Amino acid sequence: MRFGWLSAAEVIGIVLVLLAAVLIGLAVRRRWLARNGGTFECSMRRHGHYIDDMSDTRTPSTGWVLGVARYSGEYLEWFRFFSLAWWPKHSFRRSEVSVLEHRVPSAAEAVALYADQEVVTVATGTGERLEQRDLAMTPDSLTGMLSWLEAAPPGITRH
Repeated sequence: MRFGWLSAAEVIGIVLVLLAAVLIGLAVRRRWLARNGGTFECSMRRHGHYIDDMSDTRTPSTGWVLGVARYSGEYLEWFRFFSLAWWPKHSFRRSEVSVLEHRVPSAAEAVALYADQEVVTVATGTGERLEQRDLAMTPDSLTGMLSWLEAAPPGITRH
């Protein structure tokens, strides 16, 4: 079978080469992220509203995005797991992160998350621009994040 100037075998070969290139790109990106700071698996769910609007009517298992996070100085940077972007999707200044709640995921949430993760709800931002987000991570990563938040240098106040 011919598709214009390409045969079916050539089309399949091109698709396989492109797929391999994407997979290699994801692996190289993950390695680069790990070399430039301590990374950990961290899924995220944005509530999509400011703290004052608590009318969140979504199903508990929806909205989770798999990702990795890393500490970079005064920032916690979050990257989508399945992305080729070399820059963080979200970046949170240490002084603008407050922990609101810590819990185990519901049964519906656990299906969408990595195994053995716990959910921590945080407020990010300042003033009237506070946004609520859920982060899911392992207990060891949660301990590390809480320690990082508490270890702010002198003169840095947390909200």
